[in-house]
Amino acid sequence: MSLLKSILLAGGASLVFAAAAQGADLPTKKAPPVPPPTLAMCASVSDFFLTACPLTYNGITLYGTIDAGVGFETFGAPFNAKMQTGVDEFIGKPGRHNIWALTPNGLSQSNIGVKFKEDVLPGGWSIVGLAETGFDPYSLQLGNGQGAMVQNNRTLLSGQSANADSSRAGQWDNSQAFIGVSNSSYGTLTFGRQNTLLLDGVNAYDPMGGSYAFSPIGWSGATVGTGDTEDARANTAVKYRVSIGQFRIGAIAQIGDYAQGNGASSLYQGQIGGDFGGLSVDGIVSRVNDAVNLGTYPSATSLGAPPTTDTLKAVISDNTSFMLLAKYTWNQFKFFGGYEYIQYANPSGQFAVAGNDITTIGGYQAINQGNQFFSDKVLQVFWTGAKYAVTTDLDLTVAYYHYDQNNFNGAGVGKAYSCSSTAHGYCSGTMDAASAMADWRFAKKFDAYAGVMYSEVNNGLASGYQGGGHVNVAPTAGLRMRF
Repeated sequence: MSLLKSILLAGGASLVFAAAAQGADLPTKKAPPVPPPTLAMCASVSDFFLTACPLTYNGITLYGTIDAGVGFETFGAPFNAKMQTGVDEFIGKPGRHNIWALTPNGLSQSNIGVKFKEDVLPGGWSIVGLAETGFDPYSLQLGNGQGAMVQNNRTLLSGQSANADSSRAGQWDNSQAFIGVSNSSYGTLTFGRQNTLLLDGVNAYDPMGGSYAFSPIGWSGATVGTGDTEDARANTAVKYRVSIGQFRIGAIAQIGDYAQGNGASSLYQGQIGGDFGGLSVDGIVSRVNDAVNLGTYPSATSLGAPPTTDTLKAVISDNTSFMLLAKYTWNQFKFFGGYEYIQYANPSGQFAVAGNDITTIGGYQAINQGNQFFSDKVLQVFWTGAKYAVTTDLDLTVAYYHYDQNNFNGAGVGKAYSCSSTAHGYCSGTMDAASAMADWRFAKKFDAYAGVMYSEVNNGLASGYQGGGHVNVAPTAGLRMRF
């Protein structure tokens, strides 16, 4: 991977500029484009399956995605019906060698939702809203990373199924649920449970579109959650987006803390970007205070293990990040690049001391572990890739991702000042991943996909992996329906 890393880092560095995603779809003050033809409402069952017709009535649209597949992993954990990803396509600590598994949501999260836009006043004023939940198409359970963790709590890694912390904790609105006002000149202001600007940015600038099966920054929420996945979405957030000519700006601020179902005590993000011919660039800055990162206890007898399996452990930190994003379209090619710098610091308030316990998203209980960083932890994430449209219905995509963690042991008493080994999680370490995927849209609402992701962790980022495993090769194939 060292040669691959050097080539791709050099080729992708020129793409990395500045951040955020879906602002390109916002209304602007420039002359509006000719709107696409309005699709007719589905008139029959055959229309629903064979055409692009929407399920719309009186301005309200029912929509959804069903994504189901199968896969193989050379070092993966067994399927978990609660887990939003189902399995660990990205290498994880509970992995074991050579397993076949059902692989839900490989290309995108299965979901069901409603959305609306209602014109209310002259001058382009509208009321907008959306409510959506994500689920496992095999078990039909709502995405619930915390539920999967509780299921595996106080269990040795060798006996665990797939589980990981998540912003999806079994809530009915585990995706989004918001309402707001939109204007063609003044932008869109919304309130409720919403994606952060970082999540929007990764979805738009990741060559794999935030895929669970082919993108580590899609599978893991650290990149989109300012270091901790629970903050990929804010439960009570005010979000504003507007485009002015070829430029766009955005901001989001969280109102309330854990008591309002959030994964932190506060969250603030700002964005600026623009489109310049075939080039789009964006930049996002983010600050999250008292961010929560949940973990399981390794066994019932481990030091500090709670008396019941329902209680998890929490590392709480104050996190700051900036993200730079770019993509360029040239003929049938799209080129992508991104970079994020994330700094973790010990919390400055009550959570600096172990024992101040919390109730985090989904109502799950966690025991605060107190200060865990002898010096600030820094995680740097880089990615690049390209997509080629073979035809209007067939895309080929390749991508490369790299994580770099510093040594954050500092001058801890009785510990080595610096280390680059698997001995401790605070040692410096790296992660590299490469993926390739083909996506064929063979009907208006259906596509089939197949691909593979290689992921490798080393030194501090490989600490605690059972059986010495540090490489996973995970081919996946699936079928997706979107309506």
